[in-house]
Amino acid sequence: MKAIQTNQAPAAIGPYSQGIIVNNLFYSSGQIPLTVEGTMVAGDIKDQTHQVFQNLQAVLSEAGASLETVIKATVFIKDMNDFAAVNEVYGEYFNVHKPARSCVEVARLPKDALVEIEVVALVK
Repeated sequence: MKAIQTNQAPAAIGPYSQGIIVNNLFYSSGQIPLTVEGTMVAGDIKDQTHQVFQNLQAVLSEAGASLETVIKATVFIKDMNDFAAVNEVYGEYFNVHKPARSCVEVARLPKDALVEIEVVALVK
């Protein structure tokens, strides 16, 4: 097992790593729309979803993976009414390669984020 940590994504806000590599698979922790400095992105669900993808790309890169090697994504959203907007942004990042995905509405996310995404990816 190897813990992944990069300064190109926000630090974990609790006792966990940004992700773990086991064998040739990378398991990310959920990424919320925090900037590298740890500030919540102001704006709507689309702005927050773009920031989440920036964070995911940073931890994936550090792990030797990429969005193109993602096998499974799990999307947590605060309001299912935002599903279409999240899908629109999600489709910008996964437009050719489409990993398996789950999307669930949750009562609350850390720091009152509107969206959180975690992924499992193949390490190159």
